[in-house]
Amino acid sequence: MWQAEVLVDLDAIRSNVTKLRAATTAQVMAVVKADGYGHGAVPCARAALEGGATWLGVCTLAEALELRAAGIEAPVLAWLIGPGQPLHQAIEADVDLSAAGVDQLAEIVTAATVVGEPARVHLKIDTGLHRNGATAQTWPALLEAAAKAEADGLIEVIGVWSHFVYADAPGHETIDQQLVAFGEALDVAESFGITPQLRHIANSAATLTRTDAHFDLVRPGIAVYGLSPIAGETFGLRPAMTAHARVLLTKQVGPDEGVSYGHTYQTRSDTTLALVPLGYADGVPRAASNVGPIAVNGKRYTIAGRVCMDQVMLDCGDDGVHPGDEAILFGPGDRGEPTATDWADAIGTINYEIVTRFGSGRVPRTFAGERHG
Repeated sequence: MWQAEVLVDLDAIRSNVTKLRAATTAQVMAVVKADGYGHGAVPCARAALEGGATWLGVCTLAEALELRAAGIEAPVLAWLIGPGQPLHQAIEADVDLSAAGVDQLAEIVTAATVVGEPARVHLKIDTGLHRNGATAQTWPALLEAAAKAEADGLIEVIGVWSHFVYADAPGHETIDQQLVAFGEALDVAESFGITPQLRHIANSAATLTRTDAHFDLVRPGIAVYGLSPIAGETFGLRPAMTAHARVLLTKQVGPDEGVSYGHTYQTRSDTTLALVPLGYADGVPRAASNVGPIAVNGKRYTIAGRVCMDQVMLDCGDDGVHPGDEAILFGPGDRGEPTATDWADAIGTINYEIVTRFGSGRVPRTFAGERHG
């Protein structure tokens, strides 16, 4: 019998991607960075492709090569590549790379020269997020270098792309501002003779709410896993991850007893305390101390006291909670259990962080709906 488990429903991922694909005329890139947002990159990538995605997106070269080592042949874009990385491995593995500056592009060109085949490149323009991407001032120099490298047969410009600041707040003024900036960047690219196969800027939120931002490719991330980036909306998506454990032990204590480190929680009366063997080493945020919701036998409780490295406690009153009972931290909500969004609301974060935390290797991650062969 499992003691604690992260269960991932791959059928939910297939269904979510099918919904996303049906809502756009663009191609769908399923983002599987950060080990598939904690869900498992390789199984989730396969499920997303089965659901209709035609591209996969990751941050690092290592993430991209993991997909290739698993036999996944779909187009993959890796976009967060630091200086000195073995870019020849990306070119040899047919992995697309992002370039946001002349120096970065020069490294790609050098690697392509060594390999003897052109690199597939997506040029990134900063339209307002001010994170990665070329500024409007440095964009022409990047385009000039890219046009020369393409003419020399060293790269192929596959895409021009950017990323939204605030698409999770539909109607926010920055969305339209960034779309204008993106259009201007595409016009400048055309003036340098660069007409990309793919223009892409839409994340999950824009995929769900702004069809005018879809262009040729959309890049849903959190929506693939069934979680909404927009407060109060679900868009018919189904959460794919359930984090649960077995109650390890129960004990009877009296009133005014402190629970867990620092005794930040005190019992009010005779009660049953239940120990759940998941802690911050497993992905439970320490910020969930005294606020994190957990369901046992169809009833919700709140973590009593501080979250420990390996365990949390629940104050169950006189309810019949026993060792071996299932304690659900979050799931799709079908049985009244909390969702990852409930957890995010409880501790003042976003559902992305909740699920991504549960990629710990200590808790077994199992997959429902896995297809073999």
